[in-house]
Amino acid sequence: MLNCIGIDVSKSTLNVHIAKNSQDFKIDNTLTAVKKLYAKLKKIYKKEVKELVFVFEPTGSYSELLRKFCADKSIQCFIINPKQFSNYAKALGVEVKNDEVDARVLSQAIVLAKPSQIKVPTYDKDVEQIKELMSFYKFTTKQTAQLKGHLESLVAKAGDKFSIKELKKSIKASKEREKRIIEQVHQLIQANPTYKKSYENITSIMGVGQIGGIALLHLFLKYPEANQRQITSLTGLNPVYRQSGSSLQSSYRISKSGAVFYRGALFMCVMTAVRYDENFKSFYNRLKDNGKHTTQAQIAVMRKMIIVAHSLYKNDAKYVKKGDILEVETMD
Repeated sequence: MLNCIGIDVSKSTLNVHIAKNSQDFKIDNTLTAVKKLYAKLKKIYKKEVKELVFVFEPTGSYSELLRKFCADKSIQCFIINPKQFSNYAKALGVEVKNDEVDARVLSQAIVLAKPSQIKVPTYDKDVEQIKELMSFYKFTTKQTAQLKGHLESLVAKAGDKFSIKELKKSIKASKEREKRIIEQVHQLIQANPTYKKSYENITSIMGVGQIGGIALLHLFLKYPEANQRQITSLTGLNPVYRQSGSSLQSSYRISKSGAVFYRGALFMCVMTAVRYDENFKSFYNRLKDNGKHTTQAQIAVMRKMIIVAHSLYKNDAKYVKKGDILEVETMD
């Protein structure tokens, strides 16, 4: 554990704990400061510097600089799940929570890491650019939805004409921005042979068009090590059931804990698939015949579509239809 460096990441600073000499200090969350930190660690650890493990939580854009630096310098990391870290801190009985304490506990949290979780992070420029563009796309679609909601409210009560006119302009501009972002992502995918092939495999599924294909590829690139169960959880489509004694017994429902963006992007794909693809249509009709509500059946189809797409992505395969069986065909 002496080679573990606990780092608590925030917007502007990094709180660092060096286990070897129990040293705590704070640095700026900048490339210059991180370089100085690494130079300092080289002096402390000398030949053992290659055995260092940086332990930190993923904090979105704030931890990206540190992750990229570790990828460039081949520094091993344990990027711990925030919920797992929180539970670990509680188990240790940590009552005081501040950045300095978090850094110390992070250095100890290496005991939670599986061997496969301690590794040098990967950093693919194209993947990162696609992630950033899709994040911008999600922000823009949310903004469009908010504008539409405000417009509907004004129109319903015959509100101010100037506001209505300006809202319509804003909605049009926002939707055009959505198209430009998607086109930019599509160009990036087409320029990368590996991503282009994966995208073509995913969109070989009947009903999965440009936006659905990009959304699924983005999901799989963002979580490259996720299995099928984890992928459905990340989209919020995993079933959950609440039960406590005899007083609380709910029916199964989807968790909705994942990003709503993926479910929204795939809704029209499902509607098309259950109409024109015999495999998905047969699956959907079987669920309906068994008494499932329309929405439940559509969710089940969406879940199966994601699982099939994930299989195509992992196996470099295209979707083929054979009778009423969902299959994949591996490509040479």
